[in-house]
Amino acid sequence: MILRHAFIPVDNARLAHLCGSLDEYLRGIEAALGVSISRRNESFRVEGAKGAAERAVLLLQALYDRARKPISAEAFQLALAEATADLATPAARRGAAGAPVKDAKDAGEAPIVLRTRHADLQGRTPNQVRYLRSILTHDISFGIGPAGTGKTFLAVACAVDALERSAVQRIVLTRPAVEAGERLGFLPGDLAQKVDPYLRPLYDALYDLMGYDRVTRAFEKASIEVAPLAFMRGRTLNHAFVILDEAQNTTREQMKMFLTRIGFGSRAVVTGDVSQIDLPRGVESGLIDAERTLRRVRGIATTHFSAADVVRHPLVARIVEAYDAADRSGDRA
Repeated sequence: MILRHAFIPVDNARLAHLCGSLDEYLRGIEAALGVSISRRNESFRVEGAKGAAERAVLLLQALYDRARKPISAEAFQLALAEATADLATPAARRGAAGAPVKDAKDAGEAPIVLRTRHADLQGRTPNQVRYLRSILTHDISFGIGPAGTGKTFLAVACAVDALERSAVQRIVLTRPAVEAGERLGFLPGDLAQKVDPYLRPLYDALYDLMGYDRVTRAFEKASIEVAPLAFMRGRTLNHAFVILDEAQNTTREQMKMFLTRIGFGSRAVVTGDVSQIDLPRGVESGLIDAERTLRRVRGIATTHFSAADVVRHPLVARIVEAYDAADRSGDRA
């Protein structure tokens, strides 16, 4: 199918922002939607399957509407993820129970609004919307899937929102201190300095969502706490929003210990990627065991993400798909 679309009135600055440097954004749309885009001044010609071509035209118009100033690579990738969200395979778009995942708008539900620095923060794919709703409606939620799907970032955003609304008194962020295949040896410094490298992704999410100054003050007031998983034993966490990141690297005993720390007025989110387990050979991941053991426990929700939910560079999604395909075929030579 061939579609032609022209932008009226013509704004050359917007057209330049829309296309990106050396037309990189047009090439990105072509790769993601499987279409061919040619341009002459303000006129665009899109060739491809009917649905993909129509989607490409809608995306071009949406990007043009926001192109009063340069479009960042991150904003473009998020817009691309939204445009391609429902092009995934049926299996990729199904939830943990196998039921098709619907967008909040399709289900007639009110959009989720979180109080963070990002006023437009929302789920970009159907699974991300489902994940956010699970976090807000369940005391314990699991987010399982590949890198770049927003598992940790969205969980931290929900935690920040809960703290801002005084729904909880503090945020507790934790993860197991397991090295990703390397042997780093003894790290210098005090305890905080030793565990910092393992917890850095959590700090990054906080700084992005709250700003450096506010995060610093929150640490000083102890309304935000970041700690290695080993230091959770023996504690009871009341009125807290607790996030366990990189949970695929917990043992069965560690996972049970963490989940039983939850106290009154608390909410917990567990995130992990079972394709990136760094435990010693022969040790079963606590995340895999928990998903199997707690499948029928009321009050616990699980959201599975796939390559279709990746909102980083589109190459990340293709890398995830390639590794998944290799694992399924057993071809890892």
